[in-house]
Amino acid sequence: MSNKIFKSKTILAGLNAKTVKGDDVYVTAIMYLAPAAQSLMGNVCPMAVMAGCEMGCLSKAGRAGIFSSIVNSRIAKTQRYFADRAAFMAELHRDIAAFVRWCAKHGVKPAVRLNGTSDIQWEVAHPVAGFKSIFEAFPEVQFYDYTKVYKRAYRSLPANYSLTLSYSEANPAYADAVLTAARETGSNIAVVYRTKALRNAEVTKSTGRFVHREVIDGDETDMRFLDPRRVVIGLYAKGPAKRDTSGFVVG
Repeated sequence: MSNKIFKSKTILAGLNAKTVKGDDVYVTAIMYLAPAAQSLMGNVCPMAVMAGCEMGCLSKAGRAGIFSSIVNSRIAKTQRYFADRAAFMAELHRDIAAFVRWCAKHGVKPAVRLNGTSDIQWEVAHPVAGFKSIFEAFPEVQFYDYTKVYKRAYRSLPANYSLTLSYSEANPAYADAVLTAARETGSNIAVVYRTKALRNAEVTKSTGRFVHREVIDGDETDMRFLDPRRVVIGLYAKGPAKRDTSGFVVG
């Protein structure tokens, strides 16, 4: 499947080296928006400052960190979202429907990450096509995301939407809130380590900050909805994140 690409105005699949690792059964389509306030029309990452993740944002890694056309496309897409949310949601609905058909044609199951480079609370105030949410509109699709908005972990989320909390030590209050939310809800935590070696050293161990939680290799696959519960997802820093000193990257 890695040589096949689905592309639309809002989502794309088959280009992300990590997501294609899980495509024996699932293929993930991801939506990439202009992170934080880059669109100049609103902020799609409300916790970016508190969590210290803007400098090491993955939007600056890979091809997006090289080609200005990709950045401009993401800005334009995000501006469409802020200018007319209803029209944007209708566009997203059409694109996901097309992706579902594409997956059926290729004999795989559809998975969708709406927050590839954003942290929008899609479960709230995002109706579409007569449904309360995009998740309700596509019960056959497995949706999943990483989030720094830790209050989302306390919500009763749709059965087909999986959230993984994203950790950062840039702000002690934020770090404590994430750990508390994870402990009280059983949610998994994604942690970005500075190097593969550091990440690998923590795999299978319960560390001081994540006591009683196994650290698993999160770079083997992006299919977070398949992870066991109450674990730490160990990732290693990529792109500008390798130089991050805010606390977003551990180690």
